Amino acid sequence: MSPKRVAVTVSLPPELAREFDKLAKDQAKNKSQLFRDMFRTYRRYHLEQEFYELQRYGAPEARKKGILTEADVEALVFQDR
Repeated sequence: MSPKRVAVTVSLPPELAREFDKLAKDQAKNKSQLFRDMFRTYRRYHLEQEFYELQRYGAPEARKKGILTEADVEALVFQDR
């Protein structure tokens, strides 16, 4: 049995709607398939961006504490186990 689907209504300006229709046709997908693929890509991109923001914050903080390599991180994680 396939998972239940929930219909979602999305409003687009006419030009964007035409582009969406053309893209779905060019990709040989229906609009639902295309939207799911686009949403998954969007979500993955934003998760990656959050990770990179944490890295940008964390790297300087780690250096201040003398954590310079992956081995340093591993040693810190396992030091009290």
